[in-house]
Amino acid sequence: MLRQGPRFLLSRASAASMGWRRQFATDLPAETAGDSKFVEAWKKVIPNIDPPKTPSAYMAPRPPNPSTIPSKLTVNLVLPYSSILSGKEVDMVIVPATTGHMGVLPGHVATIAELKPGILSVHEGNDVSKYFLSGGFAFVHANSVADIIAIEATPVDQIDPNLVQKGLAEFQQKLNSASTDVEKAEAQIGVDVHSALNAALTG
Repeated sequence: MLRQGPRFLLSRASAASMGWRRQFATDLPAETAGDSKFVEAWKKVIPNIDPPKTPSAYMAPRPPNPSTIPSKLTVNLVLPYSSILSGKEVDMVIVPATTGHMGVLPGHVATIAELKPGILSVHEGNDVSKYFLSGGFAFVHANSVADIIAIEATPVDQIDPNLVQKGLAEFQQKLNSASTDVEKAEAQIGVDVHSALNAALTG
């Protein structure tokens, strides 16, 4: 095996010198590739029966990426029971990802980010709208469209600071008196959410 090491390295080097590289998702064609090889193989074995459809046959073609970066980012903010923002064109959004706050501008690389309880900032010119999200996911597409899916979303200016402080105190008390793992987990979630709410109002 060790004797084949130099040969392997040389083959890798020659491939690199020829400009070989792995294709990215954005390099692939927008149209769904046909299953011609599968159909040909099927007809050779069972020519009297039409071949079954594969999952790719039901997939809608991926929209082509724009040749230039748009000036605006299109944002959709969706809850299970309503749509807060639908096709809104903005300059930037900042989402509370679990890895840290993430700013999304037009032309952002395609990304999927899990969201933690925190503030979603929507920047449109000099106006900034802030929503508190309880958690969810952000899907940033290569065509400068961002889909933000959350369980709950509330404008920050509609949150009562007194109720937040009261809820935080109650859940901290429940956490201190919890006797089972389930009670501790439920109380910890309440503490985390209310702590994020409090930080959003005071920060």
